[in-house]
Amino acid sequence: MPSEAKRISYELLLESNIKKVILPYYDLQNYEVTQIKFKDTDKQRAVYKIDNGINSYCLKKVYYNIEELLFVYSAMEWLYRNKINVPRILSTNTGGRFVMESNMLFILSPWIDGNKCDYDNVENIINSALNLSKFHNACDNFIPIKGSKYKEAYADITISTEKHFEQLLNSSNKAFKYGDKFSKIFLNNFESSMKLAKLSLDVSSTISMSNLSISLCHGDYVNKNIIFDNDNNVWTIDFDKCKIDYCTHDISYFLRRLLKRDNTRWDLEIAISVLEIYDSIRPLSLDEYKYIFIYLAFPQKYWKISKDYYNNINKCNKSSFCNLLNKASSKNDFQLQFAFEFKDYIENKFKCKLN
Repeated sequence: MPSEAKRISYELLLESNIKKVILPYYDLQNYEVTQIKFKDTDKQRAVYKIDNGINSYCLKKVYYNIEELLFVYSAMEWLYRNKINVPRILSTNTGGRFVMESNMLFILSPWIDGNKCDYDNVENIINSALNLSKFHNACDNFIPIKGSKYKEAYADITISTEKHFEQLLNSSNKAFKYGDKFSKIFLNNFESSMKLAKLSLDVSSTISMSNLSISLCHGDYVNKNIIFDNDNNVWTIDFDKCKIDYCTHDISYFLRRLLKRDNTRWDLEIAISVLEIYDSIRPLSLDEYKYIFIYLAFPQKYWKISKDYYNNINKCNKSSFCNLLNKASSKNDFQLQFAFEFKDYIENKFKCKLN
């Protein structure tokens, strides 16, 4: 962003200017403005709480264009009309669905009071999985409004797993070449990480992608975007990454974020509970279980950190990368045990061999 445009952007995003310039579009100029989040990256975004002590709203400066915003609006409106708890994008006082100022887009929605999903609360986890199954069911026939950019992503997990496997082998060659502290940590954890990668690779060669169900997906279904209100109703927020995709990608993403934590350290029982409640509403096929297995078994952090390190070895913070790799590899044994037991569970469930 050119410096002058950046200066204007920063000035408008000040709380005082949000109140003076943006809130009049909603007749809320008497409300107080509190900045909740600001990310000054290529995809600059900001979130504000708009409050008068009685009513509260969420104002977002989004990072995408109007066509993508129309898709997001379509998704949220579709879910609302299908009785899934989501905050609606509210109209301006002229009937518009967004405000554009200085080439920046803003949207307003009700503020959802409550607590984010607690990954240490089994009931929260189960209700989040149940909500996701209902979300996907409601969106099988989703059609965005005219003028929307049709956002879709059907990544072939066989191709991506093969590619990531090769990149791990490439990183191992570089580790032997450089022999620095990071490389020693990488090689110390290479055997267990490659076992995980090989398990994923073997199953990925047997999956039929055509057997995976497709729907509107959230794209970032993690605890910060799952809110439980004061009546314990589940709300889904932040649809910036929503798209048409394989439903199993949403499930897998939710599970990986949940399972890699210290407190839920690759707990098979928790994973099965999530899948059983989802499956009770939206049945999962064998190929969908394969997809979830591939996604969860692959040593994703170990792969990504090592790839990023060797691609930026001359300009990165090596100490930080060493810490990240140590942390990423610390639960390899638990992930391996999980992978073997999850594989057995799927084979017993479907009376088959995965590879």
